[in-house]
Amino acid sequence: MKILFSNPPWWQDLSVDLQEPRIAPTIHRAGVRAGSRWPFTYQLPIPPDRFEFGAYLPYPFFMGYAATYAARALGVPVIFRDSIALRESYGRYFRYLEQERFDTIIIESASPSWEHDRNLMAEIVKRLPHTRFIVTGPITSLGEPILHAAPNILAAVRGEYEKGVVKAIQGTGGIIDFDLLTLEEMNAAPFPYFDHLYAYRYWDSNPVGQLAPHAQVLSSRGCPFKCIFCVWPATMTGNDPDGSGKRFVRHYSADYLEAFLTELKEKYHFKSIYFDDDTFNLGDRHVEKVCAIMRKLQLPWSAMCRSDTSDMRLWQEMKESGCFGVKIGFESGNQEVVDRIVNKRLNLVEARRVAQEIKRVGMTLHGTFTFGLPGETPEQVQDTERYIDTLPLDSIQKSGCAEIEGAPLHALSQQKSLAAYPAARLDDNYLRATDGQLKFEHLTH
Repeated sequence: MKILFSNPPWWQDLSVDLQEPRIAPTIHRAGVRAGSRWPFTYQLPIPPDRFEFGAYLPYPFFMGYAATYAARALGVPVIFRDSIALRESYGRYFRYLEQERFDTIIIESASPSWEHDRNLMAEIVKRLPHTRFIVTGPITSLGEPILHAAPNILAAVRGEYEKGVVKAIQGTGGIIDFDLLTLEEMNAAPFPYFDHLYAYRYWDSNPVGQLAPHAQVLSSRGCPFKCIFCVWPATMTGNDPDGSGKRFVRHYSADYLEAFLTELKEKYHFKSIYFDDDTFNLGDRHVEKVCAIMRKLQLPWSAMCRSDTSDMRLWQEMKESGCFGVKIGFESGNQEVVDRIVNKRLNLVEARRVAQEIKRVGMTLHGTFTFGLPGETPEQVQDTERYIDTLPLDSIQKSGCAEIEGAPLHALSQQKSLAAYPAARLDDNYLRATDGQLKFEHLTH
């Protein structure tokens, strides 16, 4: 039995690229899928089969963890191939599959890439009829239709998929429902997949100050907050599609984290660490624990944070332990939008004060904002622009609000109203889209 965890190529148009070679354009549009909370496409000035370091490239966390977990649990050959990190063409990808002839391929997908991915699976079956697929990722929130969307889909695993993929390979078919690792299982699991080819390719230039190569890691799984567009806490680390349920957070232990980060430093010689948790600073004790580990490792680091989930004094502690910058999600500069559309539960006045404190202690600050929210008015958009001007940001991310299955925003599109998001509505100002980058490009033009 040969098993492949595959993050396949995702270029603009699969159907065109399967045809005879043609004159290549100078600008290509490629996508990021596994590892991105909101898969999207963006322009690249390089053709397939050529890699250049520097573009945003997220580490595929769930796939990396599931690959090593399956290898240990099953005791059979398990291969990890990140074609997005390879920037490989479809031709090169198909040649690899034809050479290796895997029995089972695991693919993680979401609605922005789903049409592409099911066409890709159909093409693989044309070339290799014996191949069977296990589908994972947010797309499995759609349930039974996923099993019939492409040939030879054995199972669709909902949520984090370490245990679900093992069940599927051992013979369980159909929809495999949420079976997340317990806290004890999570801290006893093998470290996620890294090797000397892929390890140095993953990159996120923000917050300002990243040193390459850097490792993107998780210190926790899950988030208790219920932002309307946020995908992973609703579909991967929890099952809460409409924002009415309870969401959980599991932290990696100090022993697990220290051993993992020490291996990354000693084996791969990373120069900085980026904690890409849904919310890194959930609770003072967790922040203090990580600060103590990073003091030992003597590596610069950064993190994805909220402004209001740890004590103000800890920004200084983070800085002194080597943290050079943080990302903070503000989403909007209008309190009504934050409270009644996004449901972020964030005081914008206090968030500005925290931003000033982050800059006072000497860290860089990256702010993220979401435009085109359901029910947001043009005047509220202008409030966001004015609010941005009051923040001491070193870098900024402006995104279109993407609708991914399994998140409350998708539930809103089906139900028309949600109790937890009383001002969210699908009016004439709202543009439905699954690719947030394409949506933002449309809004700005």
